[in-house]
Amino acid sequence: MSADTPNISEIFADEVVTHARVRDVALPYGAGTLALITLDNGHDHTKPNTFGPNGLTELNAALDAVAARDDIAAVGVTGKPFIFAVGADLKGVPLIGRREDAQAIGELGHDVFRRLGELDVPSFAYVNGAAMGGGVEIALHCTYRTISAGVPALALPEAFLGLVPGWGGTYLLPRLIGAEKALKVIIDNPMAQNRTLKGRQAYELGIADAIFESADFLEESLAWTARVLTGETKVERPEIDTGKAWDDAVARARWTVEGKLHGAAPSFVRALDLVAAAKDRTRDEGFAAEDEALADLIMSDELRAGLYAFDLTQKRAKRPAGAPGKELARPVTKVGVVGAGLMASQLALLFARRLEVPVVLTDLDQDRLDKGVGYAHGEIDKLLAKGRVSADKANRLKSLIGGSLTKDAFADADFVIEAVFEEMSVKRKVFAELEEHVSPECVLATNTSSLSVTEMAAELRHPERVVGFHFFNPVAVLPLLEIVRGEQTDDAALATAFAAGRKLKKSCVLVKDAPAFVVNRILLRLMAEIIQTVDEGTPVEVAERAAAPLGLPMPPFVLMGLVGPAIALHVNETLHGAFPERFPLSEKFAAFVKAGKTGVYRPDFTLDPEAVAFFEGGTAPSTEAEVLDRALRALAEEIGIMLDEGVVAAAQDIDLCMILGAGWPFHLGGITPYLDRAGIGEAVNGRRFLEPGAASLG
Repeated sequence: MSADTPNISEIFADEVVTHARVRDVALPYGAGTLALITLDNGHDHTKPNTFGPNGLTELNAALDAVAARDDIAAVGVTGKPFIFAVGADLKGVPLIGRREDAQAIGELGHDVFRRLGELDVPSFAYVNGAAMGGGVEIALHCTYRTISAGVPALALPEAFLGLVPGWGGTYLLPRLIGAEKALKVIIDNPMAQNRTLKGRQAYELGIADAIFESADFLEESLAWTARVLTGETKVERPEIDTGKAWDDAVARARWTVEGKLHGAAPSFVRALDLVAAAKDRTRDEGFAAEDEALADLIMSDELRAGLYAFDLTQKRAKRPAGAPGKELARPVTKVGVVGAGLMASQLALLFARRLEVPVVLTDLDQDRLDKGVGYAHGEIDKLLAKGRVSADKANRLKSLIGGSLTKDAFADADFVIEAVFEEMSVKRKVFAELEEHVSPECVLATNTSSLSVTEMAAELRHPERVVGFHFFNPVAVLPLLEIVRGEQTDDAALATAFAAGRKLKKSCVLVKDAPAFVVNRILLRLMAEIIQTVDEGTPVEVAERAAAPLGLPMPPFVLMGLVGPAIALHVNETLHGAFPERFPLSEKFAAFVKAGKTGVYRPDFTLDPEAVAFFEGGTAPSTEAEVLDRALRALAEEIGIMLDEGVVAAAQDIDLCMILGAGWPFHLGGITPYLDRAGIGEAVNGRRFLEPGAASLG
């Protein structure tokens, strides 16, 4: 054990200890006795097993006890119901102030976990539930692994947070399943907004040697263990190619990381380097390298920012600031959707799947209506084909989604959302028509991306039941829902909107009725500043590269092409009307849109000279550094103004919106920590957005 272990224990004084309880199990077929270690922190599944210094010390003591015995045939490790283990206890990490303490954490985990693979008898991991990070790594140290088909999530998410799998993951996993498959788990999935594996997917990758149904998982695993011990079952694993295939897999992953993150996330690079070197290193060398990487990354701003972002998405998102009490929410037993275009059809499908209530779409003619309902039904057929829903469930969902050419179909609806053309007069007319058919208690929601909810409701008899319900496209994927309170919106309507949002499995943020709300206002300020530099003569490619240090999912002009230049121009016009000095209108961009251009790139992502020509003629080009500085100062100014205006309750809500709605890099902690670390927030506004240490070392 490290000499610094007591010091670490003091740092993790609030650790919820995961106990290691040992009991003997008589294996069938005369295979002998198995010492079964059950990991259990004494709480239900809502507080998963994690490993801190005290839990690791207790596991080490349990291994001392079983290692001293000569009457057992094997050792097994499993978890409490529904949970195997989800990794290191990260609560104490922000309190670590010395690199030697950070390194001691890595060494302690290695010292304890590796014993499972170095006992005199075989060890078996029985992955009965969720397994992440150190939970996966403790299983990798065992000689054999079984997994339940009901495991909902298995992952090595460390790089997503700003760490590396530091207790054996970068060494053991590629040597078990090969570099290409391992990099899918260590790099690709974390980079894809922390995607996880189901139990069967983990088995198919080779992470587990056997898979059993959850109902009798432990019984079947023990029987399998007995057959392995008696020799009846032979465990065969493919030979791992440690030559060119390994190097090629690392090279492909490195190209992807650089292309998406542009060096903005050191954890992904460190993880890649560890996997690359694992093919030639001994176990001791591999583990020592993980210890060094872990120590470096724990003492980095990126990890502190990642933990801040993790806290936002796991805690603040579940308790939205300013949301009214749940007891005020009215039940939603039927939903109406005005419009039958792509967005409306996506909304209808989402409401039907999550709320499982009837959903009715309306539109102006039968062809549009049939197309919208047909789209939703077609998506259900795709879910059925992929095995995501059963045939019975697919039929039920289809029966819930229908259409009507008249709005009297909404007479018994509790919640109606409009998704029509983004024009105030059109939306006001829709709401006026709806009010003639729905009950006074029915919540009327608008999916507007920039228009005033207050103005939209101004002439209604019951403006208090109108709320903004701003989704992000694609509706089924992006988790953010901006819920906008108009000046007259009452608590009952707002509470109903939040309750519906939760059932839709969205992360809801309360937003004041202000132009373009949060995400679009910030993105458009960024775009407006960058387009202005292009108007002045900065080449498009220079302006695109300037934003690379932000690590955004795509450069600004690529994003513009995805959103649609016409939509971007419309939102910019709305913001220009409210804040003309900060959101100037670009005549060149307006001409670009008027000409019907959909982007500045060809399908092969080379610049289209004809499109770029619209922006030529400027005589004052900027460098990449100058463009980035201007953009960041503009963002700092806009966010400072938004906080002063009370658009959201705190800077944390700005970051939550940008992470969940705009794909702002998790490892940066959102936009405000980035601006604070760069000193720009204070330079522009005279103050930081966050307290020192909230998302950084200091």
